[in-house]
Amino acid sequence: MITTARLELRHFRPEDAEAFAAYRSVPEVARYQSWEAPFSLDNARTTVAGFATGDPLAPGWFQYAIDLDGRLIGDIGLNTADNLMQADLGFTLAPAYQGKGYATEAVGALLEQLFTERELHRVSAECDARNVTSARLLQRLGFRPEGFRPEYSWFKNEWTDDLLFGLLRRDWRSARTAG
Repeated sequence: MITTARLELRHFRPEDAEAFAAYRSVPEVARYQSWEAPFSLDNARTTVAGFATGDPLAPGWFQYAIDLDGRLIGDIGLNTADNLMQADLGFTLAPAYQGKGYATEAVGALLEQLFTERELHRVSAECDARNVTSARLLQRLGFRPEGFRPEYSWFKNEWTDDLLFGLLRRDWRSARTAG
């Protein structure tokens, strides 16, 4: 679906279930996400089967598999609004592949498609304020900090602070032209 120098963003396939369960079972990966670790293989099979039937051009959530040399290393969730002009995104990467630029490459390629081919007006993201790595990645890609919500979410038995980010198509274009 989307290819970069090292990666492919594609539909999920049944054979992704084992790798999916493995990285979603790592406590540090699950810490700021909606699921709990461990993430069972049965749950992964069901989840992956559901992801495989999604339509990336339709409103609602679509989950892209991040593929490196035929191996699932992470995923990007995209929630496209009913108006098809804006979306929210989130991303997860297996620990062995973090810190190597894969998430930046994958999310950047998706943004390129969203802004140039699909002509979205805006993409938003939010993260737990303690998730400094994700916040830095978003800012590296041109997202602008748009808000801080102290103790906004009751999440995994604690109040958490949320950071809000946004990126407009015109700012994406300006960043690409300047770079």
